[in-house]
Amino acid sequence: MSRSRYEKFKQVLRQRQHDMTILTDQVHKGQNISAMLRTADAVGIPEIHMVQPSYGHRIYHNTAGGSGRFTGNSVYPDIQSGMRELKNRGMHLYAAHWSDRAIDFRKADYTQPFALVMGAEKHGLSDYAAEHADDHVTIPIIGMVESYNVSVAAAIILQEAMYQRTRAGMYDNKILDEEDPEIKDILFRWMHPKMVKYCETHGLPFPELDEDGDIIPPKDSKYRQPKS
Repeated sequence: MSRSRYEKFKQVLRQRQHDMTILTDQVHKGQNISAMLRTADAVGIPEIHMVQPSYGHRIYHNTAGGSGRFTGNSVYPDIQSGMRELKNRGMHLYAAHWSDRAIDFRKADYTQPFALVMGAEKHGLSDYAAEHADDHVTIPIIGMVESYNVSVAAAIILQEAMYQRTRAGMYDNKILDEEDPEIKDILFRWMHPKMVKYCETHGLPFPELDEDGDIIPPKDSKYRQPKS
């Protein structure tokens, strides 16, 4: 592990936006989930939320390749529980949905805590999600197609959110507590995935890291570096 790589990981963690996320409503295509996870990581979202679809891909693990390693996910049995959880966290729910009360996506305030609710590929947003969202946002279209692909729409809206938050300085001057157990756990998982698997398989705590992010060799003989 190079020192520059270690510093990159820490910089990414400093810029994570814990009050910004996505909630998918029955999105079932693996490639769309993968694309949204990549977008989430790109704009600093540490975790996305998903409603388990009634058909299509039922398991989300490993659908995003490497990007899934850096962005967590929570799965809910239905949209009601997903929206309730995010509202309980104090998040404003913006639903990507055309309606009489919809506003241009650029007029929304993404500097407040919010979740972007995205509907399924074919059927769009569920009636429940549309009714209980705080606001509806739309992306202007002048062509023959009726809407953007769900993952493309999410990327467009979240880039606007990133733009607003960047202007507000919400990615700047954040302090990372490297002694925080949660931060140490995340950094270890990002940097040493093979050792993570080994430790979890054998019920061992993660070893300590040095100032360059390298593993300090444990004295306990139970630890053996997994083969690369």
